[in-house]
Amino acid sequence: SSLLLMSGVVVTVGLCRRLARRRLLSRPLLFAFLVEMFSTFQICACTNELSLLGNVEPKPHTALTLTYGFTVLHGLSLAGSTCNPCGTLQPVWGGGTSLRMGGLKIAAQFVAAVLARVFMHFIWSLEMAEPHLGALSQGCSSPMQTTEMQAFCIELLFSVVFQLAVLQAESVNPKYRVHLIALLVTVLVYAGGNLTGAIFNPALAFSLHADCFYDKFLSYSLVYWIAPCLGKFLILYVF
Repeated sequence: SSLLLMSGVVVTVGLCRRLARRRLLSRPLLFAFLVEMFSTFQICACTNELSLLGNVEPKPHTALTLTYGFTVLHGLSLAGSTCNPCGTLQPVWGGGTSLRMGGLKIAAQFVAAVLARVFMHFIWSLEMAEPHLGALSQGCSSPMQTTEMQAFCIELLFSVVFQLAVLQAESVNPKYRVHLIALLVTVLVYAGGNLTGAIFNPALAFSLHADCFYDKFLSYSLVYWIAPCLGKFLILYVF
């Protein structure tokens, strides 16, 4: 049921992106906003569902396999979208994208994060699959299983590694690049998922753990918003 749900989200988002491309190319700002929103919604919704499958046997093989598979699927189906505020900052910093367009895309990403959370909570309330049972009663299921400083350093390091890999992989054939990035994401999730969740995406972090941001905003904004953005700026400064 979970796989059918995530597949349905991917197919629906693909249709919405295609419809927007056909009807809204003459309105570039609205087109950019909607495409980025649809794409980020797909990643946030699927990752919300994947977060419930972490305890499916055999552990952690099932969760890691699904992480790799859906990361490849996202890479192939969401070409041209960043779905990450940190990634949006790069062309803004380099002058390739206007501040207005960058701000619009970041707004779209956070709108999608909220919509994905609301949508998945509605789906979970229907309790159509076993993993959905009791999902809404967890509240702040904190991904931070270490000290705040260690969590900050881990998310900062993972952001640097991920952004550096993305830059280095730009010259690789796209059909191979998605697999390289997916493999890296899977390795990072395996290495740090039990400590911080290995998210390194501010919009995704908010969609997954909004309750934790409400309860401990300063701690979670430091680890899941500031650390990934700082990692991105370090990479931009070095290169």
